[in-house]
Amino acid sequence: MASLRPSIDVRPVTEFRANTSAVIDQMHSTKRPVVLTQHGRSAAVLLDVAVYEGLLDEIELLRDLRVAEDQIVAGKVISHAEVVRRMREKYSL
Repeated sequence: MASLRPSIDVRPVTEFRANTSAVIDQMHSTKRPVVLTQHGRSAAVLLDVAVYEGLLDEIELLRDLRVAEDQIVAGKVISHAEVVRRMREKYSL
């Protein structure tokens, strides 16, 4: 995800309402999030769908890695040779 540029990517909700299409077009073209403010405070973040999906995929991968690391620490591992043996047995290789 591209870095946020506050001078361009932070917009009041009222401006977003008045220029919805232009703000969405900007977000799609830059692939940067748009932060919407309300009463001078951050209220919401608008993300390109592909960028959002990429973030979800990354989070899922990181969670899987954490589970794998926990399994390693707990000793729930098998050797490479055992994996190969099981695969050959299962798929008659």
